[in-house]
Amino acid sequence: MTFRGGGPLNTGNVSGGGGGRGKLAIGGGAGLIIVIVAALFGLDPNDLGLGSDGSSSTSSSQDQSAIDEHINSCTIEQANTDTVCRIVATTNSLDAVWSDIMPGYEPPKTIIFEGSVDTACGPATSDVGPFYCPGDQTAYFDPAFFDVLSGRLGGGDGPLAQEYVVAHEYGHHVEYLTGALQQGQRMGSAGPTSGSVRIELQADCLAGVWASQADKGPDAMLEPLTQQQINDVIKTAKAIGDDAIGGAASNPEGWTHGSSDQRVHWFNVGYTTGDPNSCNTFEAASL
Repeated sequence: MTFRGGGPLNTGNVSGGGGGRGKLAIGGGAGLIIVIVAALFGLDPNDLGLGSDGSSSTSSSQDQSAIDEHINSCTIEQANTDTVCRIVATTNSLDAVWSDIMPGYEPPKTIIFEGSVDTACGPATSDVGPFYCPGDQTAYFDPAFFDVLSGRLGGGDGPLAQEYVVAHEYGHHVEYLTGALQQGQRMGSAGPTSGSVRIELQADCLAGVWASQADKGPDAMLEPLTQQQINDVIKTAKAIGDDAIGGAASNPEGWTHGSSDQRVHWFNVGYTTGDPNSCNTFEAASL
């Protein structure tokens, strides 16, 4: 169990979306931002079944109204057993934490989809994994990704590992609000010290900040975190490092998210300090 308490969740900023088959926006123009900002969450689309024309190999989709009905029925209790409700509960916790520690914080929207989805950054399919689109200030999640994460990619299968994924994408929203996202975009999209890597490592750190705060205080939504739960997050961070996926270890110049060790390091920085000021990957002497 991760969440404590009971009762309904706030679903005002969460909705269903998607349906049909779309094309993945990997090319230039607005669609490129998806690649820069965690659209692949460290993944190569070719490793997850994209056809050579960019179309998805996943044909199933869920009616948006059915997803909305699922979302709106979620309770805190269900968040401990149901993936969709866990995403919703995590957004509630993230908004509460960031509202407390970040002056002027404005929550993003969240869309839970299955199959494909249209965004202000271009169309995307389930194959891209979770991503944040600054064009509509929305985080997008297909719950099926978590099976890929714990199965094919070898990440953790515990609730906190999934919540870390949600917190990472919310980290990009925090970066958007602070201007760090825009700063990183001006520094290049690939390479071991690129803006993209700095953006992604900072988002890992901000996810750690959330984890350090989410079980604190009388209104905390999370039960006290255990070392085993943190170990599950660390396993996940290692699994999605650039050097762990697609043979990228041999080509650091192609990195977009940072190495496994770097991702673990920056999550731990955020988690141990609980301070977003510790997450400035742009001023760090080394990554």
